[in-house]
Amino acid sequence: MISPHGGKLVNRVYAPPEAEKARREAAALPALFLDPEAAQELRNIATGVFSPLEGPVGNADLQSIMESGRLADGTAFTMPILLDVDEPTADGLSEGHDVALYEAEEGDRSEDGFVGILHLERIYGYGKEELARAVFGTDDEAHPGVARMHARNDRLLAGPVDMALCRNSRYEGCDLAPADTRALFDERGWRSTVAFQTRNVPHVGHEDLQKTVLGLVDGLLIHPIVGRKKSGDFRDSVILKAYQVMLEHYFPPDRVVLSVLDTPMRYAGPKEAIFHAIVRKNFGCTHIIIGRDHAGVGNFYAEEAAIEIFEQFPDLEIQPITIRGDFFYCTICERIASERTCPHTSADHIAFSGTEIRAMLRDGRQPPKQIMRPEVFQVLMDAGDPFVA
Repeated sequence: MISPHGGKLVNRVYAPPEAEKARREAAALPALFLDPEAAQELRNIATGVFSPLEGPVGNADLQSIMESGRLADGTAFTMPILLDVDEPTADGLSEGHDVALYEAEEGDRSEDGFVGILHLERIYGYGKEELARAVFGTDDEAHPGVARMHARNDRLLAGPVDMALCRNSRYEGCDLAPADTRALFDERGWRSTVAFQTRNVPHVGHEDLQKTVLGLVDGLLIHPIVGRKKSGDFRDSVILKAYQVMLEHYFPPDRVVLSVLDTPMRYAGPKEAIFHAIVRKNFGCTHIIIGRDHAGVGNFYAEEAAIEIFEQFPDLEIQPITIRGDFFYCTICERIASERTCPHTSADHIAFSGTEIRAMLRDGRQPPKQIMRPEVFQVLMDAGDPFVA
């Protein structure tokens, strides 16, 4: 099986007895209170999702990511995983000392909220505009990733973490860690597995693409992101339910795994495409489907920037399967096609327009069967408003 990124799958999850011991000892440590997203990102580090990271990045790694899309040791890594705090909180912490982590409201040190320990090595400042330009290619706050960056606190913490694992009950059975998927792929005898990254509900174009690529490899990991998204994106629960229905009716169950990736969308376009590939490599995937404008937003990125950036990272090992061109259903060809494969005019095409599909859903109009499976449409109708507010 493909090696984890950096050569080792990070595991910084306490075994139950050690977690209980750390929970008791946490009462004597300074405390940091995390929102659910920050706590989940640290769990992602601890379970190896972000291997080879063992904690939020330090200053040397951050500077190297900004300059080259690599960690200070040269390992490809394009998206910094940060733990930010305000100045008063930073002033109450000391480098070289442990910090108790709680997923709770400020001041709530109940044992139920304990999530882990940060072995604090460094407290440092950073330039938000400089970092935004390096990661997102812009400092325009109309970009949701840039706006999020500007909303962060002014100080960053770095150091290894050890976490008491807590799975999200909303996705029970669909919340597999990298060690879980690797064991599952091995059990099924898959030597090649392709990842499909998504933040949308499936339409027939997605289905056709997934099945085409599934003909080239042993298995398919459908891996929707269930984390913070921008307004107008589909809600997490709707995406998951839509894919569950799709797989129940239209895919061979022994060739597909559906699991969620609990991390926010960054909308960083090409840099996030590389990051998504690294993460799926850690889950045991040998290939990842990279489409036009992968992880893009608005008009911030060139049409095929997310495909072309892979030329800069020949050492990734996971192989991108790149999909170029606009896809549509051709009524003459009677199949999914693109301008690269179909000679007919736009009058003969039914487009997979996200804007048009969303408009149909808001109006309660069922998209043509060539665009969306009726079972998926029914899931969206049953959800009421399927979109993030």
